[in-house]
Amino acid sequence: MPHAARTLNTATLWLGPFADMSPPSGLNTAGRLATLRQRRRWSDRYYKRRTLHLKERSDPLEGAPQARGIVIEKVGVEAKQPNSAIRKCIKVQLIKNGRQVTAFAVGDGAINFIDEHDEVLVEGIGGRMGRSYGDIPGVRYKVIQVNNVSLDELVRGRKEKPAR
Repeated sequence: MPHAARTLNTATLWLGPFADMSPPSGLNTAGRLATLRQRRRWSDRYYKRRTLHLKERSDPLEGAPQARGIVIEKVGVEAKQPNSAIRKCIKVQLIKNGRQVTAFAVGDGAINFIDEHDEVLVEGIGGRMGRSYGDIPGVRYKVIQVNNVSLDELVRGRKEKPAR
């Protein structure tokens, strides 16, 4: 029977000659086990993202819960199937780093309270793992304040938008 060609997998890369062996056992192996465990942890994607701070680097808000920005333009985003609507969103340029994000204006007629060059406060829209939510594709943030006044209060008619 010919010798089977050894395939190169990720375990081989991390563990070297110990890849296809059972883990070491017996006395005095705690150090070796700890070393192997540390190497194997890198194949866990959550460990890798957490350790290398990949979320903070790729996140426009840089790990913060909220961020201020200036409204660049109003845009209508088409809802995903099976829904049919145009969701009223705005493009925002963040003050802290100049990155552009799209944010959803929550509420009936909320877009009418937001004008270009207004200062808005945005936060995550609540999708899982920081992603988009519901039927709005590519929108990860929502507007919560316009010119330091709550958008919800403006929509409900409790407060008026200050003249800037």
